[in-house]
Amino acid sequence: MTDNPIVLLEKVEKWFGQNIGLQDISIKVDKGEFLILLGRNGAGKSTLLRILTRLSKPNSGRVQVCGMNIQHEPEHIQKKIGFVGHHTLLYAHLTARENLHFYAKLYELKNSKEQIKTALKNAALEFNADRPVRGFSRGMQQRLAIARATLHHPELILLDEPYTGLDLESAELLSDQIQQWLTEGRTIIMATHDLEQYFGDVSKWVLLDKGQIVETLRGNVSVIHRRYRQFLQSLN
Repeated sequence: MTDNPIVLLEKVEKWFGQNIGLQDISIKVDKGEFLILLGRNGAGKSTLLRILTRLSKPNSGRVQVCGMNIQHEPEHIQKKIGFVGHHTLLYAHLTARENLHFYAKLYELKNSKEQIKTALKNAALEFNADRPVRGFSRGMQQRLAIARATLHHPELILLDEPYTGLDLESAELLSDQIQQWLTEGRTIIMATHDLEQYFGDVSKWVLLDKGQIVETLRGNVSVIHRRYRQFLQSLN
């Protein structure tokens, strides 16, 4: 690990009333790494991602993104993060191009017309760019949501169960996009409970359960898959 990780969490805890959402979470992620948060539904994966995006505030602990405390420099941090969650955050009455144009203005992007054109092509939506989003399939909406979240070329990309509900074409496009981001030196944190997809060059896997880190794993997908199955079987 370097002394300047892209993501740093130290003894982070999150409570929902009397219920623990996260307990004593400490994680470091270096630039260019691909970290997968692995665990059952309710394990704390989404809560952790929401804390990194400032959608949820930790009760205790230290959280830094790109060397900045998330509580002290929110505007600077927001520009360095791209987040795709359970909701697409798209405007259904607008076209795909109009949605991206709206976000380009928010991020004050220069040369936005060309960047939007490239984003639509990468999402395989160039021939549907001027259709209202309300008529898009789930896969098309998810591809546009990913294009929206990464339009400003963020250093850190956060993905919460991004493969859920995707058709084969959309899933393959997402896998290709992840590899492209890694080639560009982006840092990715993805939450999933499903190991059926091809995830490529994962740096490490953090297995969560009941808001706690069970263990940190490294190795190829087949090894991780076997360990995860063993863990799930141990709970029965």
